[in-house]
Amino acid sequence: MQYAISILGILIVLFLAWLASSNRKEIKFRPIISMLVIQVLLSLLLLNTEFGLIIIKGIAAVFNGLLKFANEGISFVFGGIANEGESPFFLNVLLPIVFISALIGILQYLKILPFLMKGIGMLLSKVNGMGKLESYNAVASLMVGQSEVFITLKKQLGHLSNQRLYTLCASAMSTVSMSIVGAYMTMLEPKYIVTALVLNLFGGFIIATIINPYEINPREDILEIHEQKRQSFFEMLGEYILDGFKVAIIVGAMLIGFIALMAGFNQVFELIFNISFQTILGYLFAPIAFIMGVPFSEAVNAGAIMATKLLTNEFVAMLDLSEGNYNFSERTTGILSVFLVSFANFSSIGIIVGAVKGLNEKQGNAVARFGLKLLYGATLVSILSSIIVSFIL
Repeated sequence: MQYAISILGILIVLFLAWLASSNRKEIKFRPIISMLVIQVLLSLLLLNTEFGLIIIKGIAAVFNGLLKFANEGISFVFGGIANEGESPFFLNVLLPIVFISALIGILQYLKILPFLMKGIGMLLSKVNGMGKLESYNAVASLMVGQSEVFITLKKQLGHLSNQRLYTLCASAMSTVSMSIVGAYMTMLEPKYIVTALVLNLFGGFIIATIINPYEINPREDILEIHEQKRQSFFEMLGEYILDGFKVAIIVGAMLIGFIALMAGFNQVFELIFNISFQTILGYLFAPIAFIMGVPFSEAVNAGAIMATKLLTNEFVAMLDLSEGNYNFSERTTGILSVFLVSFANFSSIGIIVGAVKGLNEKQGNAVARFGLKLLYGATLVSILSSIIVSFIL
């Protein structure tokens, strides 16, 4: 029965993408089918084989090591600020972003990341039926973040059609930055995070191929990576450390605001309607949770977490999932965990529009016009990834 629901879920997601397609006659079905098969095989590999377990453990060990290194610096500056045995979210989850951001800066400076992004992007372009630029952008978004990726494409940004621009922005919203993956691993199981990262990469191309199909002239498919003015090593390092700290502060501020607002809405709705705001959202999103493979008995609570992520951000929803008293089954927890690992939320529209507009005002205005369509597509990517995982769990 669960396989029938998952297959139905995939068909519904593809149909919803088809409804929003800008040119249904141009949709290429061969790469879509190929990438769906790849998603299923990768899920099997990562979640259901010894080799996959080794990969997951290896990645988790790397991030655990990085978090330990980060804690050395955090302890030196903030040691004694928390009572013994307590684990403040800001210190243990957000501040390690500073160290991981610095590490990403070093890998960028040494040209290791650009080499990996170009190489993986070239391989992806052989599978997804899209251009080198789109494939590079998807990998770069995963490694450097949804804002920073557009800086690397600064030279070409002004020459892109709205169709190609949509695909680039959709990839940026469907993935997450490596700088905050460590923070996610303190709240969710690493195996689901790694699986979601891989599946979203392909899922972004699947949904974009349906919603936004177009042909690329091989002569125009040229990748020009913009390199910023060469800095000294320590100048670069200081910049990335400060950028990481800004991210930690911004995420912390957003959590304070969103969690407080959610608590306020819940209280008001309980007083007026005798039901919390999140429960109402849960009922609205329960059908989506059900087609993702969540049992009907857990669909309302799962829907509430999904809605929280969409309206606020993934951190608020991950905290709700990890600290809530929902008593979800392991299968439901895995499906929801995969859904939460993306930047598909309303605040990301503003972040991406601002990033593009800061580099090219005309293109930034174009992104603003299709902002809701971006969020729609990125949300379908998260749903699709969760359904694929439901086959395996």
